[in-house]
Amino acid sequence: MSQGSTAYLTDKCEVQNRDVTGGKAVYARDLIEPGELIAVWSGRIISTEALDELPEEIRRHTVQVEEGLYLASLSPDEPPDFINHSCEPNAGLDGQVAIVALHRIHPGEEVTIDYAMCDGSAYDEFECACGSSACRGRVTGEDWRNPALWERYAGHFSPYLERRIRALKRRRFRRKRTLVAVGTEVAGNTA
Repeated sequence: MSQGSTAYLTDKCEVQNRDVTGGKAVYARDLIEPGELIAVWSGRIISTEALDELPEEIRRHTVQVEEGLYLASLSPDEPPDFINHSCEPNAGLDGQVAIVALHRIHPGEEVTIDYAMCDGSAYDEFECACGSSACRGRVTGEDWRNPALWERYAGHFSPYLERRIRALKRRRFRRKRTLVAVGTEVAGNTA
């Protein structure tokens, strides 16, 4: 943990300047095993209305933790806040604020998460330049709705998004069941 920080970043990582794209990022210094705790975000909980009032420097470093609630950093330079987005991440959420490795992360590798794991509103949308083969091209607050991501990140969505996903799956299942029942009825009437 860096001095004066209220957030946690494992000693196996460090914040560095990005050579090619600019800005800062978190990089592994040592091998990180799957499931290993990498970071824990910290800050103060604020409403959507308060989020809209924040300066851009702080707003960029917020994360949605619940419906209408966000965790805003107390400082613009908390180390975990420099974990960037990738459409093919090597880390994911464990609960609302903890970040764990999804697979082995090697020294020198940038630590990334997919913002679809935690963002369910339009407060942080942007053109994606992650460069991965799975790049979606744009990061939106609706990305969590993608069924392919449900499977890929199962167990690594923020709890409020896990609830949304379960509800969406139930609605889709009921709709599918209704369509099958209606189709069976129609088929039975034509015989």
